[in-house]
Amino acid sequence: MEPLIDIEIDDDGWLDALPDAVAVVESGVSAALKAVDFKDQADVVVLLCDDAEMKRLNAEYRNKDKATNVLSFPAPKSMQIKGVLEHLGDMALGLQTCVREARDQGKTLKNHVLHLSVHGTLHLLGYDHIHDAEAETMENLERSILNGLGVADPYADGHA
Repeated sequence: MEPLIDIEIDDDGWLDALPDAVAVVESGVSAALKAVDFKDQADVVVLLCDDAEMKRLNAEYRNKDKATNVLSFPAPKSMQIKGVLEHLGDMALGLQTCVREARDQGKTLKNHVLHLSVHGTLHLLGYDHIHDAEAETMENLERSILNGLGVADPYADGHA
């Protein structure tokens, strides 16, 4: 089954910077779900916003008073009802941080957004990178997924 991916564009600058932003994010989310053999009917909501909104979300939910590239908010498993569309969670991507990071790391914005979409989706599925072993597992999975999408290793040359 294909996932339902609801992408909300809160900042039209996304379409100026990356005209196919919706398709790029959908591709990253779908590839991540396919890679972990996720077969349930599920939905993911992705907000494409500016750094001001990312800073607000980061402060409200993580007590960090700064913008960031991607935030993931997994849905509580206790809220899932068997046989009903499973809401995996919500994700947000901050435009200005994504653009700056892509430029600083010598990547295309498209490839960086693909990476962050994969990364954020893996967080929704329970993957994390707090401990070294978890980080290695998650990063290797990201590399594999992105390789399948034709994207070079995002962690090469010390880029995260």
